[in-house]
Amino acid sequence: MKHRPINATILTHNLSHNLKVVKKLTNLLPTWAVVKANAYGHGLESALKAFSESEGIALLDIEDAALARKLGWTAKILLLEGVFSESDFIDVMDLSCDFVIHQEEQITWLIQFLQSKSSSEIENFAKSCSIWLKLNSGMNRLGFKSAQYGVSYEILKSLGFEVNHMTHFANADHITTKPSVESQWEIFTKATQIMEGSMSAANSAAIIQHSFAHADITRPGIMLYGASPSGIYKDIEHLGLKAGMNLRTKIIAIQEIYAGESIGYGSQFTAKTNTKVAVIACGYADGYPRHAPNGTPVWVGKQEDIADGQIVPIIGRVSMDMITIDITNLHHAKVGSPVELWGENLPIDNVAQKAQTVGYELMCAIAPRVEKQIL
Repeated sequence: MKHRPINATILTHNLSHNLKVVKKLTNLLPTWAVVKANAYGHGLESALKAFSESEGIALLDIEDAALARKLGWTAKILLLEGVFSESDFIDVMDLSCDFVIHQEEQITWLIQFLQSKSSSEIENFAKSCSIWLKLNSGMNRLGFKSAQYGVSYEILKSLGFEVNHMTHFANADHITTKPSVESQWEIFTKATQIMEGSMSAANSAAIIQHSFAHADITRPGIMLYGASPSGIYKDIEHLGLKAGMNLRTKIIAIQEIYAGESIGYGSQFTAKTNTKVAVIACGYADGYPRHAPNGTPVWVGKQEDIADGQIVPIIGRVSMDMITIDITNLHHAKVGSPVELWGENLPIDNVAQKAQTVGYELMCAIAPRVEKQIL
C-alpha cells in the first residue's frame, strides 16, 4: 500500500453500464470492446471483468491477447493492426485470434506461413481465426483502396479463411468535416457489396451519431470508459454514460498569499487579491498534463464525503508532484480534504477541454506510480 494519497479507482460497474448503453443504442448488435492501450489506462484485467457481456475484445498487442487468454477470456479477440511479421502467426494461431489484414506484406507473410503447414493445420487455423480485411475508405492511414480491395479479398478467400470487412471513420465526431461518414460508408458498402462476410465500421462516435453505419459488429472505445469521442462532454451527457475512473488525491498544504504575490514555477499566476491556496498531491509525474492552464477545474469535497463539494480552479503551473488550487471561497477545505482530478463528480472531458487535449490522452497517461484500485 502506498502512503501518498493519489490513486485511480477503476469502476468496473460503471464500465459494464456503459457497455449496456452501447447495446441499447445499437439494438443489441455484437460488439468488439476496444481495450487497446491497457484498456485506455483502466487496466486489461478490469476491462475483461467489466466487458464480459461483449462478444469480443479488440486490441493491438499479441502480448495483451496472451494475457487476456491467461486471465480466462474465452470469447473472440481481434488484433486491430494484425501482425507485424510472419512469425507472429504462430501466436495468432495458438491464441485463436481474429486479425486485420491492411497491407500487402501481411498477405505475403500469411501465404509464406501457410506453406510450412499441413492441410489439417491450415484447416484448423482457418476454423479458429477469421480475417478482417481493412478498406481505406478515406482515413488514409491503414487499409487497401477500393481498386486493390477485391483482389486482396479473393486471394485471402482462396486460402480457406473466412474474410470479413472493416473500415474506420475519420470524422464521425465532426459532422461537417470531410471525408464524411456518409461518403466513407458509401465507398465501403460499394466495395464490399458482392462479397461474403460480416462488416464492421462504427467506432464510438458513429455508434452515437450515425446509426446507418452500425453494420454487423460495432467497435466501441472511448464511450465505454465514460468519455466523449468529440472531447465535448455535452455531446454525451444525454446518454447516461458513467465515469470509468476516479482520479483522486488530497490537500497536503495550505498557503495564504497577498495581492501581487505569485505562486509556483515561472510565477505564471499572480494574485490580484489576497488568495487562499491549497497544494494537492498530483503532478505531471502522475500523468496530469503539465500544460493545464490557470482555471482548469478541480473538485474539492468535504472531509467526510467526496460527493459533496465544489469545483475550484488550478492556479500556477503544474509541477512534477504538486498542483496549486484556489480555495479562497471554499471554507470547508483543509489539509486532508479529498480532491477529484476527474471522475464521477468532474467529467474528464471538461478537464481535457480546458487543458486543450482529449480525454483519451488523460486516461492513457496515468503514470505507473499512481496506485490503482479496482471496484
